[in-house]
Amino acid sequence: MDKQTQTELEAAAFRRLVKHLDERKDVQNIDLMILAGFCRNCLSKWYKAAADEQGVELSYEAACEQVYGMPYSDWKTNYQQKATPEQLAAYQATQKPA
Repeated sequence: MDKQTQTELEAAAFRRLVKHLDERKDVQNIDLMILAGFCRNCLSKWYKAAADEQGVELSYEAACEQVYGMPYSDWKTNYQQKATPEQLAAYQATQKPA
């Protein structure tokens, strides 16, 4: 596979992942962190880091908007739920000691 095709496939897979997460707003970031070790915020940070590496000016807020499909503050207001004690405990159990 040539590099251009690989890049296009990777971009398509990323877009599909973002679309899937958008369709599953019921899945909270803490649930993603517990199960997969990453969340929408991580994707936003990776997106921003990729822009930085390419010399593309992009704010973290703009990166979040690409991943969340809206400003992060709007997503938090409309979709983020308060983490339960069980979720917090499960998340803490996944953290490696310092």
